[in-house]
Amino acid sequence: MAGCLRVLALLSLVCLCLSPSVGAAAVAPIDLDAHRSAALEMFLPTGGSFGSLEETYEALKTFQILGVEKGADVSQATCPLVSESLGSSSSKPRDLFNALRVNNVLGCEFDANVLEDVISKLQASVNGVTSLLDLYYTVESLVLIKEKGSTVVLADADGIFHTIKSLSQSDGRWRYNTNGDEASFYAAGLALEALAGVITLSTTEIDQSMISVVKNDIAKLFDGIESYDDGTLYFDEKKVDAREYRGPLSTTSSVVRGVAAFATVSSGKLNVPKDKIVGLAKFFLGIGIPGSSKDLFYQIDSLSCLENNRFAVPLILSLPETVLSATSKDQIKVKVTTVFGSPSPPLTVKLVRVLNSDSKDIPALEGKELKFDSESSSHSLDITSLNVDVGKYSLVFEILLHESEHANIHATGGHAQMQVVVTGFIKIDGAEIAVLDTDVESVESKKLDLSNENDVSLSANHLQKLRLSFQLKTPLGHAFKPHQVC
Repeated sequence: MAGCLRVLALLSLVCLCLSPSVGAAAVAPIDLDAHRSAALEMFLPTGGSFGSLEETYEALKTFQILGVEKGADVSQATCPLVSESLGSSSSKPRDLFNALRVNNVLGCEFDANVLEDVISKLQASVNGVTSLLDLYYTVESLVLIKEKGSTVVLADADGIFHTIKSLSQSDGRWRYNTNGDEASFYAAGLALEALAGVITLSTTEIDQSMISVVKNDIAKLFDGIESYDDGTLYFDEKKVDAREYRGPLSTTSSVVRGVAAFATVSSGKLNVPKDKIVGLAKFFLGIGIPGSSKDLFYQIDSLSCLENNRFAVPLILSLPETVLSATSKDQIKVKVTTVFGSPSPPLTVKLVRVLNSDSKDIPALEGKELKFDSESSSHSLDITSLNVDVGKYSLVFEILLHESEHANIHATGGHAQMQVVVTGFIKIDGAEIAVLDTDVESVESKKLDLSNENDVSLSANHLQKLRLSFQLKTPLGHAFKPHQVC
């Protein structure tokens, strides 16, 4: 009997120590090694090519951002396709755009006259274009050519700027053309990128009042952002034709890319709350590793825009370990990095509030400053000296940048809330086994000492019941109520 009871007690202890969970996974910078492996598995060349030039660019750009060398492997098969697309009289603006994007990554060699012809073709057509997509492909193609060192001039930059701006709506979204199509967030991203391209190509300064109007459009655009309870933010279409619906990932990616591009070429600040930039970063990081190559490109390209943008680089607070052991005297450890895991500027992390599973404050832990360890680049707090018991806790951290210049270019997101579980050995006290009559009165009972090898003997008939009772105590001696049993 005692042996069975000891086994039962041991199983209960294991369940009580290990069963708590922290719910949703905490957000952390991307795992570069895992994403590199995923990229190599998802982007598989066939005959030296990744398929269309659009697909090839997405593969090459993803590899480039992640630091995977693949350019030399595909140049031989892809550069002829680039030359063919650029030299064809039937190539549309989108075809030229994709060919030029690939060329800017691979650096293909072809006759200089080919580019001159493309420039002339694009410049001749841009003033008569009214479709947002055609304007986007035309302007961005000219920008790509300029980036490679060619002289490119937009004759009527102000007029093209106004043409693109005329497609905007009062809520910050854009339409694809003037025929009454529904406005969309995805189109807004393209429009902002195209406007940034016009500013880049203009030989004279664009009217600053128009720049201010676009900045106001961006602020309105963020008023329509969607959110999850944990502060994750994203853009999704409200009412849009099924053929134009892109989904939250590609839509949010388009907006991020457009806003980052416009911020790069315009002077002054954008009126976008920095906590929203952190919320967008959490959206892309929370995806983990996407299930398709196109989604992987959207994720990595967007994170790269956030990592390198001019107006607010998000800093991510993460907990390497969300399950702590009071018995092993584990410490709370957090790291603050960029979305790609680069070190943060000098800062302080404070634990400003702690709630237990009953949503009650734990004053002993509040207002504590975490100690920074330069060797591990982590901030830690010893919780054992503060008598923290086993249980689930909600921790609210605050990030304080030391230098004002860093505060101007980084986004901390205000308070960051994380969930942790503190585990420990649960003691079993007052163990007793009793024989009960049918009226539930105890006929005979004996105490059990589970710490020693001992046997107990009780007599009972088939009408009587056997009752095992005990009390569970936490490491601090408090009563423990299990939420899950084996």
